[in-house]
Amino acid sequence: MRVRGGVKHGRRRRKVLDLAKGFQGKRRSCYRIAKQSVFKALKHQYVSRKLEKRYMRGLWMVRIGAATRAHGLSYSRFMGGLRKAGVVLNRKMLAHLALHDPEAFAQMVAVSKGARRQ
Repeated sequence: MRVRGGVKHGRRRRKVLDLAKGFQGKRRSCYRIAKQSVFKALKHQYVSRKLEKRYMRGLWMVRIGAATRAHGLSYSRFMGGLRKAGVVLNRKMLAHLALHDPEAFAQMVAVSKGARRQ
């Protein structure tokens, strides 16, 4: 007699149905439909992790741009000045400074302006 999957078969299906917990209707209980839903959900989850990084970088750039405009400078000129001055701070740290420590950010703007004049 041929074995039809047995314990492995059930565990494999249980794994998918556990991932489908929280879905509604047959997407939660019917293996075939749950498998499709879980696959699509995992794909969206993977893509969203990448998109979140992109969105955060954009947010940091907007925050830095708003803070530099308050000091009479554009974002691109500010970043160009920092690059000329040899300052190696990423956008995340610059945005944090702009939001939480305006005095330190004002000093960074001064450094950028000084490097642009030379």
